[in-house]
Amino acid sequence: MKLVKMGIGLLLAFTGFSAIQAQTADEIVAKYIDALGGKDKLQQVKTVYMESTSQVMGNEGPSTINVINGVGYKLVSEMNGQTVIMVITDKGGWQVNPYAGATTPTALPDEIFKQGRGKLDAFGPLYNYVAKGNKIELQGKDGNAYKLKVTSSDSVEFNILIDATTYYMTKVSTTTSFMGQSIELTSTYSNFKKTDMGIVFPYSVEISYGGQFSITSTVNKVEFNKKIDPSIFDMPKS
Repeated sequence: MKLVKMGIGLLLAFTGFSAIQAQTADEIVAKYIDALGGKDKLQQVKTVYMESTSQVMGNEGPSTINVINGVGYKLVSEMNGQTVIMVITDKGGWQVNPYAGATTPTALPDEIFKQGRGKLDAFGPLYNYVAKGNKIELQGKDGNAYKLKVTSSDSVEFNILIDATTYYMTKVSTTTSFMGQSIELTSTYSNFKKTDMGIVFPYSVEISYGGQFSITSTVNKVEFNKKIDPSIFDMPKS
């Protein structure tokens, strides 16, 4: 009888632990949303426009990002007289990347499109994650950060670190294809500031391409709800 009671106790303890883990993941996401400014503020954002200065391998150039939530994302970056463009919409994507031999608009491979579809939401895969069909697992802590594993509705996996003090998202990593190789793409966020709208935004981003090289961007300007013409996302006809 004593063994039976112990077995029941262990089973209840394990069940309770699983529930706590699931609840804790939701609590972390809720605190992350609050840290950004709260759900009410985030729901008011329909578009985001950013101007940045990017640095890579000693070179520097300007870049802009236009986002209409759920509709389109467009990055235009200039470096050494070359212009790189990446566009993702709710239906597909295209790019111009002379560094990869794509000097004219070229459709994005399906794998790259799926990995980039999250860019259609300026606040990332944790915001409204249930409605997006994303799944979240808490995988313990890494130093002073919570480790979350996010699996998108497209079965793309992201590993996210949330600072346990500020609840800001400090790092996102995923496996992607680059120049025919599988690499870990890691984005590290810092220099968080509150914008005029009361929403906190990272003004510094470093993107590491499998440790081969990295791009550092400093945000100079952020505008919410600026009017953006959806036609900028259309792929030019040859």
